[in-house]
Amino acid sequence: MEALLKPINGFLKCETPLEWISEAKKSCKLPVLLRDHLVCELKAAQSAMFLIRRYAVDADSAKALLEWLKPYEDFTYRHIGDWRDLEKLKLNKSMIVKSGGRYEQELVDKMVMLIREELHHFYQVLEVMNEYGIEYENINSSRYAKGLLKHVKTHEPDALIDKLICGAYIEARSCERFAKIAPHLDKRLGDFYISLLRSEARHYQDYLELAENIAGKDISERIAFFGEVEADLIVSPDNDFKFHSGLPVLKVLG
Repeated sequence: MEALLKPINGFLKCETPLEWISEAKKSCKLPVLLRDHLVCELKAAQSAMFLIRRYAVDADSAKALLEWLKPYEDFTYRHIGDWRDLEKLKLNKSMIVKSGGRYEQELVDKMVMLIREELHHFYQVLEVMNEYGIEYENINSSRYAKGLLKHVKTHEPDALIDKLICGAYIEARSCERFAKIAPHLDKRLGDFYISLLRSEARHYQDYLELAENIAGKDISERIAFFGEVEADLIVSPDNDFKFHSGLPVLKVLG
């Protein structure tokens, strides 16, 4: 695990504050931690799917992707369907890449694998919630992803490159937090979070490699910029505890 985390810890500009870990390990925080983790897995799949649909595949393939994701969105946002049925869902269509581009196939290959894994993790979180008797309830989004994405440039290909860099930081932070919180949870949950480390670490690398390959130039300055933005979101005070939230604000009674 140390070898797996070394490049991630070198990529991130700060560690998760001890105050967040202290808050996260409280038993009363477990429901919000798991519910938010669940939604984060879906949003990761949605973000990857948006990139494929926006930049890489034809209209029929884009439609197939939406149909694949719809039952997960119906369950999460509209409380439609039985979560146990989600495990059976597969993408049954080969993606047809747009012609004339130089990076589309690599984008499709990496993002489709990522989507499959994120949706599998989504189902696994639901299994854990079921074991612990935690019902799914709607939960508001944290400031984290929006705080990164608001700095994305508006012109292409810089917009795509920025989105990929943001994806790399989100996946890297997820991996770091799995490792930070795992030792403080019971064995079932701790083992589950450790099991997610390898795929999350690969996701961060995939996003970063795509950004560098598509740019075709040195983007270290842009990576460093988003690293500072991400670190500020992690260490600055945050009233809303979530999986990617910042420094918890102590609420004083009276």
